[in-house]
Amino acid sequence: MTMADDDDTKGGPDSDAPPQQYRYRFKYLHKYGDAAPGSDGHGETDAQQPEDDPAKGDSNENDVGDGKEADDKKDDDKNKDGDGDKKKSPEEKRKEKKKKILVMSIIAAVFVLAALTWLLLYIFVFSQRETTDDSYVKGDMVTISSRVAGTVVEFTAEETDRVHAGQVLVRLDPADAEVALMNAQGQLAQAVREAETNIQKAKEADAAVAQRRAQYQNQRDDYARRHPLLDLHAVAKEDVDNSRKQTEAALAALQQAQSQAAGAHAQVDGVEVRDVPAVVQARSSFRNAWINSGRNAIVSPIDGYAARRQVQVGQRVQAGQDLLTIVPLSDLWVDANFKETQLEHIRIGQPVKITTDIYSDMTYHGKVVGLNAGTGSAFSLLPAENATGNWIKVVQRLPVRIALNPDDLRRHPLRIGLSADVNVDTHDRDGSVLVTQTREKPLASTDVYEREVKNADSHAEAIIRANMIPTPPSSTAADRSDRNR
Repeated sequence: MTMADDDDTKGGPDSDAPPQQYRYRFKYLHKYGDAAPGSDGHGETDAQQPEDDPAKGDSNENDVGDGKEADDKKDDDKNKDGDGDKKKSPEEKRKEKKKKILVMSIIAAVFVLAALTWLLLYIFVFSQRETTDDSYVKGDMVTISSRVAGTVVEFTAEETDRVHAGQVLVRLDPADAEVALMNAQGQLAQAVREAETNIQKAKEADAAVAQRRAQYQNQRDDYARRHPLLDLHAVAKEDVDNSRKQTEAALAALQQAQSQAAGAHAQVDGVEVRDVPAVVQARSSFRNAWINSGRNAIVSPIDGYAARRQVQVGQRVQAGQDLLTIVPLSDLWVDANFKETQLEHIRIGQPVKITTDIYSDMTYHGKVVGLNAGTGSAFSLLPAENATGNWIKVVQRLPVRIALNPDDLRRHPLRIGLSADVNVDTHDRDGSVLVTQTREKPLASTDVYEREVKNADSHAEAIIRANMIPTPPSSTAADRSDRNR
């Protein structure tokens, strides 16, 4: 191979062949932006190539051409878009503008309407009511306890059972009470008989007075006959003196009999047998023994449901020990614990709606009947001491009592302790915050214990009648006048 051929192969300046080696190499560099530090096939590096190398020039021209093609493509796209905008008429542009304004107006109107709705709800609804979920169902819990000591021999009510007033719930061993009752019965009968004896003694004393009076009158008449005969010397002076002395003795005996009769009548006069003090005392003892005997049968004072049983058969109970609890579910209420910031517009008599978790579809109706006299913390076992240096303000809650509609309670019974959601309608704010009238009737009462007293009195009266003795008619009016004299 000649030098000319070598020069042609290398792509020298005089060669007509295209510089393929350098053209592809610089195209690679233009595409990837990183030159590989290598040399060409003849050992020359890139840095050693002349700046005016035709191959390099050709490569740059190709790269520039490719960039121009990309720019021309982008310009064509822009021209197309521009041509599309230019193709829209003014009417179409005006319609698009109106459409945008309409959409924005609708969105603004929706927000304004929502704000106005919220404002109206707050003014006419939310500001006219107070709600809380810190509220619970409350009611009376009547604790049944023993009034006497004894051993349990029977109980007739279990938890959840229905009981009525007067029903026997627990029975105690009656042996000791029966013995005491028998002793009291005997003492009452003895007192009645002693009273009858005193009456008979008083009548006996009246008879003795009449006898002494007759003797006195005989002696007085005999002395009256003898004394005039003394001046006529018709009788001896000694007989007259003896007659006078006998008259005086008879008078003394009469006075003694009258005093004894007065003493006998002091115990029985002015009262009947059942009203004699000794009989009254014995009757009271009998009544006490009778009631204690009846207390061995512990009864329910009210109608309700049994709960929290704490008694077993054979258990020794003391007087006052809790045995059972009776809950009248027909008379319940709700204590709603409102924050002190919610109490400004709550008044007595305002209507209330109550919902509970136990009946999700039931709304109870009631009314505010009163606000408690103090917060829960004020009546706690250990009240807060706010006069200390580490005081922190805590919003307090005040119990508000709400009476429930009896018809709602009858249809859907509640239980004590259930939680409730309370909604108080405060539209009417003319009512009072404090109760102004005193209660005239009792809230609850029972007569089961009065029955025990009535039964005791009836049995005592039967004992008195059985031990009274029929007596003859009393002394005459003349005897009473002499006795009083």
